[in-house]
Amino acid sequence: MVGFLTDFTMFALLVIGITAIMGVFTNGIGEKLFGVKRKSEFVDQSLRVQNGWKTVGGKKG
Repeated sequence: MVGFLTDFTMFALLVIGITAIMGVFTNGIGEKLFGVKRKSEFVDQSLRVQNGWKTVGGKKG
């Protein structure tokens, strides 16, 4: 019974791990192939929203 639980746990961890790694790889490939035009979309939108805001905190100079 202990052997079965050990095998089952190792198999489950491998399946979950391989699935997670494949998701990261396919996302990276998809961004490289299909995301060229919209590479800085979120940065540009953030800058548009923050345009005109006062700088708060920190030291200048």
